[in-house]
Amino acid sequence: MGEIIGTIIFGLIIGLLGKWVAPKNKDNIPIWLTLICGIGGALIGYWLWGALGGTDTPGIDWWRWVISVLAAAVLVMVAATITGRSKPRV
Repeated sequence: MGEIIGTIIFGLIIGLLGKWVAPKNKDNIPIWLTLICGIGGALIGYWLWGALGGTDTPGIDWWRWVISVLAAAVLVMVAATITGRSKPRV
């Protein structure tokens, strides 16, 4: 349970990193949606890491977090496309 709560908290940070990694013409969504994408990216990254054979280490699983940031970036781009905000407002 603590692992999931930590993943959600880090998901908020990952959402902001995902927005930063996403192409600039695809990241024009509200901050609340960015944070939800970050939580989703963190959970997807956690799941993918396990599916790819990742195991718990005594330190930080850097690859798990890289996968999470990339998943969040994809979710940010998908959210921008779905909400019709893939182009910056003028």
